[in-house]
Amino acid sequence: MVAVCDSELIGKVLSDKKRHLDLAAYASFYQGKKATASQVASALRKAQNANLVGKKALKAAKRAGIDISSAIEIGGIPHLQAYGL
Repeated sequence: MVAVCDSELIGKVLSDKKRHLDLAAYASFYQGKKATASQVASALRKAQNANLVGKKALKAAKRAGIDISSAIEIGGIPHLQAYGL
């Protein structure tokens, strides 16, 4: 599992009428070492599953060859859970 979140989103709460993602309560899930887009893409190429939040995270996923077309938006922020990569 590779979890990636745009750093500026950590600690925020994303919500809309249908969905809610509390990046404050789950900050520890996404916090780790900061990585460049190329480092993220490399990690995603080796991953079995991914949890991605934010435009930069999804851009890195696309760069890694992951189909991001099924991403949803929560409060205007893209979010993708991908399995069996």
